[in-house]
Amino acid sequence: MKWIGERISFVDDKIKTTIVIEPEKNFWINGMMGAWLAMWYVIGGVVFWSLFTLDLKKQESIILIVFISFWIYYAVKVTRSFLWLMFGKELIKIDETSFHFKKSIKSYGKSVPYYFENIKSLSLRIPEKNSIQSVWESSPWVNGGERIIFEYFGKEIGFGRKLNEKDAKLLFNLVSKRITERNRK
Repeated sequence: MKWIGERISFVDDKIKTTIVIEPEKNFWINGMMGAWLAMWYVIGGVVFWSLFTLDLKKQESIILIVFISFWIYYAVKVTRSFLWLMFGKELIKIDETSFHFKKSIKSYGKSVPYYFENIKSLSLRIPEKNSIQSVWESSPWVNGGERIIFEYFGKEIGFGRKLNEKDAKLLFNLVSKRITERNRK
């Protein structure tokens, strides 16, 4: 197994290349996010308890129901981000016919094959430093920030979440080289 930076490892065989991209591991950010998420669940539990046990007026019940709808949305989004930071990884396999990509949390996730003849315009997308996009993508709550993009049947497919510029360029070179080599065979 070889490494590109701290987060990307790959194994090169004659018939396939396997790449694993792990999310950034920051103990303090993960701890704070876990604490925030636990607090969010406690708040939701108290609101649900209040809705079903207290004698509320109709207007108060409506306010709590509206709050619960927003609470559920953020609980799902932040839980998914937290699980990604703790247990997630991007798995890439390049074989003789296709590029397989899987966003995995533990072993959960589906590998999707993208056939070489349908992959168009593989490109690198690095946001400018100090731009709104750069600040937004650096947030631990956000899962996006794919650095390598390609078009597949008119749809943009991205991978390499939150990679720094150096690692993204090295990964881009590796992937484009392997796709070109495998596509020739």
